[in-house]
Amino acid sequence: MAKFLWGSATASYQCEGAWDEGGKGPSVWDNYFHNINTAAISGDRASDVYHRFEEDLEMMRQSNQNTYRFSISWPRIFPKNDGEVNQEGVAFYHRLLDTMISKGITPNVTLYHWDLPLYLQEYGGWLNRKTPNEFAKYADFCFKEFGSKIKIWATLNEPYYSVQCMYGSGNYPPNSPDGQMFAEAIYNQMLGSALAVKKFRKHKNIGQIGIVADIHPCYGIDESQECKKAVFLADQFYNGIILDPAMKGEFPKEIIEELAKQYDFSFMKEEDRSIFRDGIVDFLGLNYYNRSYIRPYMGGPSMVTHNNAGKRDDKRDGGDVKRIMVVKDLFERIEDPNGEFTEWDFEIFPRGLYDACMEVKEKYGDVPIYIAENGIGVHESLENNTVKDDGRIDFLKRHLHYLLKAVEDGANIRGYYVWSTMDIYSWINGYEKRYGLVYVDFETQKRYAKKSYYWYKDFIANHQIEIREYTYGQ
Repeated sequence: MAKFLWGSATASYQCEGAWDEGGKGPSVWDNYFHNINTAAISGDRASDVYHRFEEDLEMMRQSNQNTYRFSISWPRIFPKNDGEVNQEGVAFYHRLLDTMISKGITPNVTLYHWDLPLYLQEYGGWLNRKTPNEFAKYADFCFKEFGSKIKIWATLNEPYYSVQCMYGSGNYPPNSPDGQMFAEAIYNQMLGSALAVKKFRKHKNIGQIGIVADIHPCYGIDESQECKKAVFLADQFYNGIILDPAMKGEFPKEIIEELAKQYDFSFMKEEDRSIFRDGIVDFLGLNYYNRSYIRPYMGGPSMVTHNNAGKRDDKRDGGDVKRIMVVKDLFERIEDPNGEFTEWDFEIFPRGLYDACMEVKEKYGDVPIYIAENGIGVHESLENNTVKDDGRIDFLKRHLHYLLKAVEDGANIRGYYVWSTMDIYSWINGYEKRYGLVYVDFETQKRYAKKSYYWYKDFIANHQIEIREYTYGQ
């Protein structure tokens, strides 16, 4: 029997810093903060993991974590549009991996967590069919270079959410809210994932490969047939549009037919069908933060909104929120008037973690599942060299209750990762939205273990789950 993986997670741009060190090239995020939105706070330094990863990994080891999920920075490996490998970047990830392995920490590696090389965006980014092929080349290099040290790989992190932010709400670079672009970018990201999986299959005995999706279990406001239809379409829109091509090799028919009434889907090529069929993943990483509460479409604008201010009232008073119509005539996602919400408008709904895992089992069979992200972002301050984050402990306790119930009821869950390992840069939310088990003073970069760090340490010690062995490369 194998051991359950208990760990935490980060992403390269959000934690590494060193944006212009070690031969790294610029990403779309570097360009956004340096040349477009220069007034906004950037992730140039972030949590300085590039220089401090040994300290961070030691804190993980001391808290009983036996795995770490992180992403490789694409522009740190291929900084320029010339195909030349940045050996300093390669050496950094070898040092990181070697240190992890020496401490008994299993690497779980995502190849793309949104830091697209700038040179590819200049050619259209994920709107250009060149980008999926370039991603496959980059992935193939990583498989060859790091395959002896990594057994758990993921192609993309949250393709739905990332594209929604780029081309739905338009609050992530390239900041272009457009429904047509949204549809094309989703398709091209999934094509890139399938191409990378095909490359992976050529390498023997280097582990398993999956994809990490933001999972949104959908619930209707009532049991009417009209509402059930809306929930069905919402589930395909938020979940099936990623999970179906990843697990079945094809996009869900119904939502594509509906979206094709609004957008031109000629970018879907017949010759791509075999690529998707050959690009089915081994496992699913599920990032669970909240559910989708759905009612039938009521007319008027149907908006995707983001509260980036960390104040519930700002959304209603015209605060820092981007809006764009993307799902008109299909369904509406609304807030449950009786729901519990974070300061950033994320509904706290622990049961959704159980329901999501069981729905995946029902739809896709006994697929291995990793809960690749689960956590809560809040405003926090340091007091007496710690943070008494009882709210985070309560959040984790309630969600882990449902995780254990899902395991008991037969979901093939193999690992769980708190988001995040330490406080990190939270995209356009800056540094105020803190998710970490470890507090980071971003002025000094000093680390302080929060109360939740010790709680998670004890929880892991008391929950050593045995799981059946998995044959890598099967």
